[in-house]
Amino acid sequence: MDELFKKYLEMMVAEHGVAKNTVQAYLSDLNHFKDFISAECNIKLLENVKKADIKYYLAYLRENGLSAKSQARKLSVINSFYLFLLSESKIIENPVSGIFSPKIGKSLPKYLSKEEIEKLIQTAKNINSASGIRLEFQMELLYATGLRVSELVSLPFKSIIKSEYIEVMGKGAKERLVPLNEKTIQLFKEYCKVRKTFIPKGKTSSFMFPSNSLSGHQTRDAFYKNLKKISVLAGINPSKVSPHVFRHSFASHLIAGGADLRAVQTMLGHSDISTTQIYTHIMSDRLKSVIEQNHPLANMLKK
Repeated sequence: MDELFKKYLEMMVAEHGVAKNTVQAYLSDLNHFKDFISAECNIKLLENVKKADIKYYLAYLRENGLSAKSQARKLSVINSFYLFLLSESKIIENPVSGIFSPKIGKSLPKYLSKEEIEKLIQTAKNINSASGIRLEFQMELLYATGLRVSELVSLPFKSIIKSEYIEVMGKGAKERLVPLNEKTIQLFKEYCKVRKTFIPKGKTSSFMFPSNSLSGHQTRDAFYKNLKKISVLAGINPSKVSPHVFRHSFASHLIAGGADLRAVQTMLGHSDISTTQIYTHIMSDRLKSVIEQNHPLANMLKK
């Protein structure tokens, strides 16, 4: 690994609590940028990169069909890296300064209906095996708490407190508590009866969902594949089902039911309310329905 990259990533982990998966993504973006600058601009030292070189790189990304969102992410990482070099006095000015990020069109979050969620959970229940019980609990837990998939698979076994709350370690090493409903608590108790079947023989595990993987817990990829399989069995298009869609469904259904946006922000672990505001389209639909059903003028027009 490039020594500057190593120091930059160490800083991001120490000062900003960047997660392991994010570190790998940053490193991949930086290596891609470095390879391009070396091959296309004949620049061997990143400290010598100029504004024109970065614009050339962005043009290359655009011409090769990279989405505006991906372009913006790469530029953000590069900017963060050069701000680090600036703070370390490796450069005297940031070459990214003044370069505008590509405009990203806002897309509404995809989510499943309550009926689809229930069908997926019931299908897992019908499998009537240890794996089925685990998957049923996992889907219920995702839908009941809005956990990220990385948070779900790496949950400590002791994260459920007094069968009332789940303690989650989120992005930036920030902890949050999310209340659990009675059904989720009951499924947790059922899962506890079969959990030991997933612990490798002769070992112990502190994870909620142990496995024989290198991490010691079920991988995101393994859980993702299980979701796809259960969606096929449930007769739901697999392309509609993903861990993040469960998270979107959790938030969307809460807001549709009248939940406060700040409360949803806290449960999702969003540091900024603007991130949670992507769900306000649900609020708009609900308010429209309330007005149509209750406003005196709306009632007069129906007569």
